[in-house]
Amino acid sequence: MSWIDGLSLYAICAIWSLMILNVILSIGGFLHYMRLEKTGGRVPLKEYPMVSILVPAHNESIVISRTVRALLGFDYPKEKYEIIVINDNSTDDTEEKLQAIQREFPDRRLMVVSTDNVVGGTGKSNALNIGFSLSKGSVIAIYDADNTPEPQALTILVENLMADPKRGAVIGKFRTRNRNATILTRFVNIETLAYQCMNQAGRYFYFKLCTIPGTNYVIRRSIIEEIGGWDPKALSEDTEISFRLYRMGYYIQHMPLAVTWEQEPHLLPVWFRQRTRWAKGNLYVLVKNFKYAFDPHAGKMRLDVIYYLIVYILMLSALVISDAVFFTGILGFTHVTLGGFSTLLWVMAILVFVVNIMLTLVTEKNEFTLESAALALLMLFTYSKLWVFVVVKALWMSVSDAVVGKQVVWDKTVRYEEKASDEVDDAVLEEMIRTGLHKK
Repeated sequence: MSWIDGLSLYAICAIWSLMILNVILSIGGFLHYMRLEKTGGRVPLKEYPMVSILVPAHNESIVISRTVRALLGFDYPKEKYEIIVINDNSTDDTEEKLQAIQREFPDRRLMVVSTDNVVGGTGKSNALNIGFSLSKGSVIAIYDADNTPEPQALTILVENLMADPKRGAVIGKFRTRNRNATILTRFVNIETLAYQCMNQAGRYFYFKLCTIPGTNYVIRRSIIEEIGGWDPKALSEDTEISFRLYRMGYYIQHMPLAVTWEQEPHLLPVWFRQRTRWAKGNLYVLVKNFKYAFDPHAGKMRLDVIYYLIVYILMLSALVISDAVFFTGILGFTHVTLGGFSTLLWVMAILVFVVNIMLTLVTEKNEFTLESAALALLMLFTYSKLWVFVVVKALWMSVSDAVVGKQVVWDKTVRYEEKASDEVDDAVLEEMIRTGLHKK
């Protein structure tokens, strides 16, 4: 066997291993969803705790009003929650928009904290720490500035958090509000449902493991106090705090019945910048916690470290090698002699990829369509390939930033004025938000 055959075989085996892992996680996620459908996810409490909702916002004038109105519309007891928006060194009219809502709802607990470039302006983690220092709730909820959560989302999250003292946090699900805006947002919608949401559900079903997302979650105040707040050096403060929570002996519950809708990037450069920031943040967390992969006392957390290693090492290397072999073969520089067997495996991998995505979309109303199948096939050869460039750029930035000692600053995603045609059909979305009928 030649060296090029050896590399091809490695790539095939690695990619098939990842495909099988995704299928297993999807099955677990599907079973998790079905189990929750029977219970409804509700655990009524005799007394509901005080909740502080923190919303970090930097130049969010376009979306902030809609977000705050959605938060004010929770069915959680109004006297039992406060909203703290951290208007962090904004240069637009975010503050004016927030003050207008305060005047409109003078009887509600809505606090606006505006910072300058001395106190703030250094990223989401610092903004959350500022908001936390002013909060009163025994439970902390986090929402991004572009979110429109469903009315029952907060109640479901809090009920499940309080049902078990070993639950350090409970996370909900986020959906793409503007999925119809561009083909990119359609790809993001499928990726979110088939991988970010379903993989989380599968990991929780098998191992009681999942990672806190950046929004739509609740966490105990005592935990934030014990760990000293959010790490200001972490771009992915959500992943970083998840690992610290596990080390404290808590676990994180996945509760997809608590749903928020968020705006995703319309344009590729904006998406690429956002995903590079995410990947860079996850790499920081991976390096920081790498030692726990070999620590027998780390418990289940070791599985999460290994999971990230698989994603950022095994997947990256396999995709780079497979693409390199393909293009050098097309150009005539290399020749793979594995023959029809390798071709068959690649074709089967494509079919498994599409079928796996379609099976995960069954859990969502109006998502299992022929259009989704065509998009899944198209995204395999386009959108999915971009992930390699994202991680390579994140690796390069991580090394260069460490060398020059670059400080963390806000690197927010560009927001857009939304048209009715960009969103999920208005009537459908309103029905979903009102009744929770996003679940099949």
